[in-house]
Order: sequence, then C-alpha cells, then structure tokens
Amino acid sequence: MTHHKLIIGNCMNMAEIPDESVHLMVTSPPYFNAPFDYKGLYENYDQYLDLLEKVAKEVFRVLKDGRVAVLNIDDMLVNGEKFPIVADATKIFQNAGFRYRDRIIWKKPDGYLRISRRSGVLLQNPYPMYFYPDNLLESILIFQKGKFNYHSIPKEVRESSKVDIKEFSENKWYMTLWEMTNVLPGSQLEKEIAAFPEELPYRIIKLFSYVGETVLDPFVGSGTTMKVARKLGRNSIGIEIKKSLVPIIRKKLGFEGQLNFSEDTFEVIMREDGENGTIS
Repeated sequence: MTHHKLIIGNCMNMAEIPDESVHLMVTSPPYFNAPFDYKGLYENYDQYLDLLEKVAKEVFRVLKDGRVAVLNIDDMLVNGEKFPIVADATKIFQNAGFRYRDRIIWKKPDGYLRISRRSGVLLQNPYPMYFYPDNLLESILIFQKGKFNYHSIPKEVRESSKVDIKEFSENKWYMTLWEMTNVLPGSQLEKEIAAFPEELPYRIIKLFSYVGETVLDPFVGSGTTMKVARKLGRNSIGIEIKKSLVPIIRKKLGFEGQLNFSEDTFEVIMREDGENGTIS
C-alpha cells in the first residue's frame, strides 16, 4: 500500500508537511522566463532566486536528516543574456544548510537539436567571436542534509530496495553523464508542461530512497515523480500551483475514474493560493 498526496498551492509554503517527514526530494523547478515555456513569468531574476531560496529552506525543514534533495535545473538564455542558475541554485541550497554532494550532467539525444538561429550565426559569419553553442545538456544537482545512518534501515527493507546491478552497469548510472531521451513534443499528458522523462526520477528514487519511504516533488507539474514513486513502492507528495493539472496528475498516477483496485490512496488538498499559476 502506498499513499499519494497532491497539494494545490504555492510550494514556498509546505505547512501541510511535518518536519523531517520526507525521505527524498526530486524536482525540476520552472525554467526562468524561458521563451518556449514561461516567458515573462517572473518580473526579474531576483524574484526567481527568491522562490528557490524559500523552497530550499522548506525542503531542508521537511527532509529527514541524512537524506537527499535533487534538482534538475540549468542555466537559461533569455533575450540574449545567460543566467547562471546552476551556480546560484547551488549556493542557495548550501546556504539553506545542505551539503553539495554531486552534479550529474543529463545529455539529451544528439538529434534533439539541430543548428539553430543561435549556433547558426557562425555559418552566416564564419569568423571569431560569432560562436554561440546550442545546449543539449541539463544539470542534476544532488544535495544532502547531514549524514545518513546506514544502520537505520531494517534488513528486510534494505533487501526489498536493492539496486539492480545489471541495470546500474548497463545503463551507466555510475557516471556523471547520463544519456536520457527527453519528453518529446506532442505527449498528451505533458502538453504545455516542461516535464522531465520518467527515467530521471526512476534513477534518483531507486538510488536514494527505500521501499515504503516518501518522495517529495514541490514542482510536480504533470505528476511524473509521483507516478514513478508509486511504481517503485514509495509514497509521494506533490505540490503544484495549477488546479487545471489535477485531472492530468490523477490520470497519470492511475487513479482516474475510481477503477483502481489496489489499496493505494490518492488525496488532493486545495489551498487558496493555488489559483491560475501565478507567483505570489
């Protein structure tokens, strides 16, 4: 039996979640004013960093000692200016009390991007100083709260949560470069949502949590993290500001139409601050 709670509201406040009750956080914050997803969502970059700072503090509060918080995030080019989001997010989580543990680079397929207007500048002007590369990479930042007590997990839980060594080796999870296919345009449950592929939370949940534990995603979007958590026998908590995504998340998790015959549960909490996706 697993339990899944969806909170519709602003994740800068996680009042419904008790202190040190979460075993893993994995999320992908919204891109900063990306012209293809969130153009003009934030008034300025400082407002975006303020959001990350408040979320980092709340994640530190709700996460159990020794446990891990994972951010899928990357620098963003907006109107010709590159914003150092990876560096700033790292410092924000360190200031919140986390220890910077690791950084993994997610490489998307080579065919995902072709020469764009940005990189194509050099083709039109084949001279020095005209080079602007296209980005096929994103960062997966791993932070840890204190130190983990490896003897705190019962033997039967350890055994039921074992990592498949064949899967680990064949898919090169041991590297700091992970090659994963991104969610392709046209996916019905990710329409107008910048969702990460299921493979990303799948690896993180398998590597940093045990069966029966609770996984948090404060920017849950279409519910990918919650879906994978359920599949892997973990509980989940998702926070999302858009009410319109509730039926999508319910469907993605398999709770649509009350046709679910398992003992798993799905709960939705509606807050007053969960309106139309605005940032307050």
